[in-house]
Amino acid sequence: MQFRPLHDRVVVKRVAEEEKTKGGIIIPDTAKEKPMEGEIVAVGPGARDEKGNLVPLDVKAGDRILFGKWSGTEVKLDGVDLLIMKESDIMGILEAGKAAKKAA
Repeated sequence: MQFRPLHDRVVVKRVAEEEKTKGGIIIPDTAKEKPMEGEIVAVGPGARDEKGNLVPLDVKAGDRILFGKWSGTEVKLDGVDLLIMKESDIMGILEAGKAAKKAA
């Protein structure tokens, strides 16, 4: 099934967190928190400003993002758990390539 969000909404798939801590302790499912990191699956066309002009989103499909703990609405499409949220719920885009270059 294809799903296209409207306006300034995005569809996000949560990224699975590590099963173990750095010390090697395995975390049981009951103690895990839902990750606040995800990958954008689909984006809407954008919001309209006061004049009716379309304002495109700053994010695109494939971006890896951070979002708030209680952000979005959980849905299940084709057996996959997804989140639908507004662009304003997104805290930022993770840019691994740029961070790695600065560290080097």
